[in-house]
Amino acid sequence: MSNLAKPATRRGLLKLAIMLGVGSQALLFSGNWRTALGTARASVGDVSSWPEMQYRTLGRTGFRASRLVFGAGAALSRGQAVDLLEPALDAGVNVFDVGTSRYYGDAEMHLGRFAKKHRDKIFLISKAYAGVNIKAGEEVSVEQAREGARIWTALMDESLEKLGMDHVDAYYCFSHNNVSLLKSDELQSAFLKAKAAGKVTHWGVSTHENAEKVLLAAAETGLIDLAQIAITPAGWYDWNAKAVQAGTPDMASLRPVLDTAREAGIGLIGMKAARHLAGRGVMDVLDFDKQKTFDGHYSEAFMKSGLNAFQRSYAYVLEHGLDCVNADSQTFQHLFENFTAAATAHTHFG
Repeated sequence: MSNLAKPATRRGLLKLAIMLGVGSQALLFSGNWRTALGTARASVGDVSSWPEMQYRTLGRTGFRASRLVFGAGAALSRGQAVDLLEPALDAGVNVFDVGTSRYYGDAEMHLGRFAKKHRDKIFLISKAYAGVNIKAGEEVSVEQAREGARIWTALMDESLEKLGMDHVDAYYCFSHNNVSLLKSDELQSAFLKAKAAGKVTHWGVSTHENAEKVLLAAAETGLIDLAQIAITPAGWYDWNAKAVQAGTPDMASLRPVLDTAREAGIGLIGMKAARHLAGRGVMDVLDFDKQKTFDGHYSEAFMKSGLNAFQRSYAYVLEHGLDCVNADSQTFQHLFENFTAAATAHTHFG
């Protein structure tokens, strides 16, 4: 009997119905039938038609990382995107990033269940605050540095427990803004002790405030292997303002800063590259003028790439100084669009 003549099964009809529904919605929002088809197939776990993922070596870690990092914090905080993990891995994503349960709820627990099954295939990252009440430009005291190191170490232990792991590939200082704390002997010693104990291999920092100074300080330490920075085509992103940082140079002008970090052996991962376009609420999502914010940084040819505004942001930052981009994917459509942007970024720039 030919495939066309086979009777439809209930499961087959259900998959078809899901694909038709998801595909129609994707076509409505994207206006692109290829995006719609890819999203529809992904909705039933089929990633066979997705583009081939590209990889970059993450600084001195030596790890060949997918250019898309699966941002699992918000996506898994309530378990809402657990069904995206296996398709992402099948498609070629091999870096999964999460964070302390004090901020991301049950995300580490949900990611840990997945990570245990695929531990030899993925690069696993988590992070926590070095929780000291100190402003970005202040000098840290020895007592504050000791307290920050103690808190960070305790939260790392808690993360390992939540993940059900005894080791992560990298553990970051989360949402870090203070140079003197990052360069303190106490915090650096905390990392070295954790590494010696086999809890972590690489130290990293994530920052979306005072990012340029933090990144350059990270380069000076000689210990930090990874930096996750909030950056957009228009320059640094300010998480507190939920907008592009006032007075920031654009990303092209920041290239020397990024290159300094890379020359120091730091792998560079972008975050919040498209967050400004989404805004803060429903009305911002429907504000199509807001989604044009970065268009002035793009060439005419890139504007004709077929990528939507969010995808253009990811592709641009990847091709202007970053190794990878961390993207929040909470639906199959988002995962497919983010994946496509990362996988094809290199094709849009000479």
